[in-house]
Amino acid sequence: MATSTGMSLLLLPLLLGWPGTGATAEAVVCAGTACYTAHRGKLSADEAQLNCSTNGGNLATVKSAEEAQRVQEALVQLLRPEEPPTARMGKFWIGLQREKGKCLDTSLPLKGFSWIGGGGHSPYTNWQKEPKSTCISKRCVSLLLDLSLQPPTSRLSKWAEGPCGNPASPGSNIEGFICKFSFKGMCRPLALGGPGQVTYTTPFQATSSSLEAVPFGSMATVACGEKGKEGNNYFLCKEKEADVFDWGTSGPLCVSSNLSCSFNNGGCQQDCFEGGDGSFRCGCRPGFRLLDDLVSCASRNPCSSNPCRGVATCKPGPLGKSYRCHCPPGYQLDSSELDCSDVDECQAFPCAQECINIPGSFRCACWVGYEPGEGTCRDLDECAPGRNPCAQACTNTKGSFHCSCKEGYMVTGEDDTQCQDVDECIDQGASPCEGLCFNVPGSFHCGCLPGWELAPNGVSCILSHTSPEPPTEGPPPQREDRGSIAPSVVTSSPPRDSEDISEEAPTMGRPSLPSNILINHVPPETVVSSGPPSIRVEPSTSHPTATTGHAESGDGDLMAKQNEDSTNGQKLLLFYILGTVVAILLVLALALGLLVYRKRKVKKAEKKEKKTPSAADSYSWVPGRAESRAMENEYRPTPGTDC
Repeated sequence: MATSTGMSLLLLPLLLGWPGTGATAEAVVCAGTACYTAHRGKLSADEAQLNCSTNGGNLATVKSAEEAQRVQEALVQLLRPEEPPTARMGKFWIGLQREKGKCLDTSLPLKGFSWIGGGGHSPYTNWQKEPKSTCISKRCVSLLLDLSLQPPTSRLSKWAEGPCGNPASPGSNIEGFICKFSFKGMCRPLALGGPGQVTYTTPFQATSSSLEAVPFGSMATVACGEKGKEGNNYFLCKEKEADVFDWGTSGPLCVSSNLSCSFNNGGCQQDCFEGGDGSFRCGCRPGFRLLDDLVSCASRNPCSSNPCRGVATCKPGPLGKSYRCHCPPGYQLDSSELDCSDVDECQAFPCAQECINIPGSFRCACWVGYEPGEGTCRDLDECAPGRNPCAQACTNTKGSFHCSCKEGYMVTGEDDTQCQDVDECIDQGASPCEGLCFNVPGSFHCGCLPGWELAPNGVSCILSHTSPEPPTEGPPPQREDRGSIAPSVVTSSPPRDSEDISEEAPTMGRPSLPSNILINHVPPETVVSSGPPSIRVEPSTSHPTATTGHAESGDGDLMAKQNEDSTNGQKLLLFYILGTVVAILLVLALALGLLVYRKRKVKKAEKKEKKTPSAADSYSWVPGRAESRAMENEYRPTPGTDC
């Protein structure tokens, strides 16, 4: 262990300082029960933590503004004026980290980070900006300091989070780290009554001559006289009794009879009284008493120094030699017995439903769907006037509600509070009507094709008995052995729930005809005028009566055949249309062929009328020469001779 410690001390200047910069390798600030050391060194967060833990500490916590101020003092002490000033931002690791796999939690002050060495969550934060939301890597926090300010500002440094670095790449702008060491208690600095030098060596191997509090277990080396000519004295900070620490010495050190009280007030904390022979002694002001070291003074009221922190109050003990801290209701003393921590009253389940703990107290709340009343939570009637969120019907339940709709509507909307019309003609897979179906808001009504009329049940279609005109919108259902069907206009049933009908275009369902249609026969040899001229519907020799509700099997067969006739009629109409289109196309083709033929005939006639040119057309006779040549013809016939 001694060898390891010696090696650490030998390597410390190499790791933490740069020769020639004019800056110290480390700085120490002690107060309360902890010491803070600031170090220079471009190390990763893990390397910095290893350096702190080697000497019994951890990377520093900053859990309060008071602690942040002590850390800042250590940084200011470390960063003494440099030559030249560095115009950049520097970062110093502290002990706030978030492990890999742990995600950002914006609901907590520390955002999911935690302090090395435990200690739980703390309310104090000083983030520069919102930490990065990532869970795939370890993240570490550093203090951000402007190195161009000389001396460094005493304003508390902001927190910056980022990657924790590694030995090859410690991190961007990393300049050092801060360690924290905790102790049972502190001794007062040794008082010198004459020339001399005190050097303190702490348990974490830091040396200093200017500590405001010296940690328990530290060694003090006192060299009296000019340059220590009078020899060295050694003292150890020990625990004299519970929570009382001193050096085990009485009176000032290195006293000088020549200087007495004129040097450093004789080493006395308050008053110095000189004797006639050059001696002196220390004293205390009214309300204080001299302690056993004959140098220090303590208040006769132990609470005068405000030893209790936070919301705790101090109450003196018997004879004014002790005190005890007390907490207000809703708090309890923490492990240091100097401060108070909040009591979580919700652990006792004091509320009917939900309990919310607040500092020093708690408050009750009700779940969604309930409201407070008479010390408990009662159901909230969401369906009451002014609260009803439903478009139509609202039903209140314990802690909730649900909406419903009238017949013909269905519940819809993101929160199931709205009602939407149900299209009965298409939404149910099959039309509820046997003929035509018309959708209206909240209901529907049925209709029939021309030549049919709506039955009393509002759904089926029966043959019309009143219209003298044949059907015009398509062939009626017919059979070869049945008479022609009496035509009628399209009829429809009155809509259901008529009070909910608005002026909305109805939706037409499938134009199928019912299966229980009753047929009204006409006299034999009646020609259907709406069909093709060559088609005649022959009536059957049987004459069924136009009645409804018969249970005979013959009527059932008749109804089934009428459905088949209706389908055949529709197919026949389609064939008529296709045949007409084909005939029109043939006529157009014939007319086009005739036109082409006539044009060709006209061109041939024009060619025949043109004359064929002859060879003589390019010659002409000379009248004079022709006559003379004719007169000189030696072969001129003589009268009376034959040619």
